[in-house]
Amino acid sequence: MAIELQTKVSVAPTDLKITHESRLLLMGSCFSDAMGERMRNCGFNVLLNPFGTLYNPLSIAECIRRTAGQVDMTADDVVFHNGLWHSWLHHGRFSSHDRNLLLADCTDSMHKLHLFMKQPMTVVFTFGTAYVFRHGGRVVSNCHKLPASLFERTRLNVDEIVEVWHPMLREFASCGHNVVFTVSPIRHMANGAHGNQVSKATLLLAVERLCEEGWAEYFPAYEIVLDELRDYRFYADDMTHPSQLAEEIVWQRFQETYMSSETIERSAKYQKLSRMKKHRPLHTDSAEYEQYMKKLAELEEAVKVNG
Repeated sequence: MAIELQTKVSVAPTDLKITHESRLLLMGSCFSDAMGERMRNCGFNVLLNPFGTLYNPLSIAECIRRTAGQVDMTADDVVFHNGLWHSWLHHGRFSSHDRNLLLADCTDSMHKLHLFMKQPMTVVFTFGTAYVFRHGGRVVSNCHKLPASLFERTRLNVDEIVEVWHPMLREFASCGHNVVFTVSPIRHMANGAHGNQVSKATLLLAVERLCEEGWAEYFPAYEIVLDELRDYRFYADDMTHPSQLAEEIVWQRFQETYMSSETIERSAKYQKLSRMKKHRPLHTDSAEYEQYMKKLAELEEAVKVNG
């Protein structure tokens, strides 16, 4: 009998299938960024974190709610600190020296998401932490390095998360959207090892409740990294983020779960095409460059034909 050196995590069977005709929205923690970039490189139609990286379930829900209701940005949504204007709804990559530019960029992100949500899509929500920061009573997406004394830090409970997300999932189902939840395997060690575990457990219990009525399903990225890849060789140098290899393994398991063999094969061609386009030959007047461009054109044609 062969010795098993890993605890293989089983993934529940699903009827949901993703193809290159699917429209994909990914929102959540930086783990969703890693998966979303792979989807882009594989030729999928992806809207990735339109508000920037978001970590807690209430902030993600608020961004969806504001977008669906077409609620404009107001003066209460921005703050000035350290020479920059920041949005309480958005990641720091939106911050700007110019208040009007910040508002324009944030409004544009909401508009893009609003348009994307008008047609059926598959959404992958990745929850990162159950800890939230409240400023003036509201949960903010990002503290933007303002003094900690300005915020109240609390941990959400399962009921709080379910109460906000339950009606949203019902609305998504009525619009023909498919929803997949994941919990980020990235450990938030600022809360301590125990605090991180309690936070992740809260998210897992909330997602389990939200999937009970069949309006959403769960993909076990968290379990694959924490149980199946239970070794520090699968972590980056900070020992909290999954390594490139770990991310690739999770991506392969996601493909196996939600994609046909034909879609996976087409994805591989897109991925090769993406790598080739990023390559910059040194000598564009050489025979080698001509051969490279010929191969690039052939691969582009092959992807179109298979489409």
